[in-house]
Amino acid sequence: MKTVVVVGAQWGDEGKGKIVDILAKESDMVVRFQGGNNAGHTVVVGEEAFFLHLIPSGILHSGKKCLIGNGVVIDPKVFLGEVEKLKERGFLKNDADLVVSDSAHVIMPYHVLIDVARENQKGKVKIGTTGRGIGPAYGDKILRRGIRVSDLFDRAAFRERLLPILEEQNFYITQYFKKEALKLDDIVDEYVAYGEKLKRYVGDVSLLVDEALTGHQKVLFEGAQGVLLDIDHGTYPYVTSSNCVAGAVCTGAGVSPTKIQKILGIFKAYTTRVGTGPFPTELDDRIGEYLQKQGKEFGTTTGRKRRCGWVDIVGLRYAIRTSGITSLAMMKLDILTGVKELKICVGYQLNGNMLKSYPSRSEVLEKCVPVYETLQGWEEDLSTYRAFHELPKNTQNYVKTIEELLHTPIDMISVGPARNQIIVRKTLF
Repeated sequence: MKTVVVVGAQWGDEGKGKIVDILAKESDMVVRFQGGNNAGHTVVVGEEAFFLHLIPSGILHSGKKCLIGNGVVIDPKVFLGEVEKLKERGFLKNDADLVVSDSAHVIMPYHVLIDVARENQKGKVKIGTTGRGIGPAYGDKILRRGIRVSDLFDRAAFRERLLPILEEQNFYITQYFKKEALKLDDIVDEYVAYGEKLKRYVGDVSLLVDEALTGHQKVLFEGAQGVLLDIDHGTYPYVTSSNCVAGAVCTGAGVSPTKIQKILGIFKAYTTRVGTGPFPTELDDRIGEYLQKQGKEFGTTTGRKRRCGWVDIVGLRYAIRTSGITSLAMMKLDILTGVKELKICVGYQLNGNMLKSYPSRSEVLEKCVPVYETLQGWEEDLSTYRAFHELPKNTQNYVKTIEELLHTPIDMISVGPARNQIIVRKTLF
């Protein structure tokens, strides 16, 4: 048995898709355990780019079992659309390679409608939601009035369950948001049809994971978003609606914490954030603009421009602590080429005092002043390097400095978007 959990160590968009794709080649099973189609993983295979939102990027390797756990919220239309696109491009030749938990909750039309309506309200604080219905779906799950994948297979039972739920949702939609009510039978017809198509992919994910581990297989667990967007541990309320820390793998995939061996945190050589919320090291200048353009920093899911800033050791230490990260993968190191002086945030000051820990309140984080250490940059193109010792001295110094500050090994370094543009200092499986 070998297990590796991959989590984002910043505000998401760190490049987890590429690392999962690389590690999937060595694994037998890849399991997604939280989030929904608000996530976006970009993987470059040869000259082709793949954009995945729900299906684990391990699907791009033939014969790998890819599972979507109960902790994920499923938009059936999006899921089936991804399946169709993969098949059109010659992937997912065997439907048995893809399994969705029968206990995963379903994103319904009213979830999307309410999500968008809330964000568009005038005078309200905008969270920066993707408008995909993720938050309302998780909300209904906690309120015990959610619809699960297994509910879609029995039309009569589904209609009976949906009836009181929709009555309440329609009251909210019509009376508060002043939108048109949704029709019960239209939703029933649409979602029962989705259920018919979903059936072939549905199974008991927790059981399949346990059987794989009992059979001494290599299992890779794939998280979405990042620790700083975690509903409990992130910069609340500017967070996602699920737990992004590594511990969520236990609830989101039905696996025992005693089975988890390694936790890999993914972070960029700088920092990005999509949407609103505090961002201490944000660069609202020509360097921030340079990083945005060079790094092609646009959200995979929304296309929104990402805010850019210097790498933040305080935030990374917090992510390492709350997720038990045992090793790190540094992404987009190549993007820093050409920046003469590189800054590393080594602490926060608040009212002239150094903070001892990462603030729990966004209002406090907003007021923090970053304390920087400055290093010399480099001019060399890093895209062809495949060994750490071959990198320019200033590049090596940058990586080593961050590694020492974090007291955590950086075992993988990405120097370009392609699969082979990676420096592996230590294998994880």
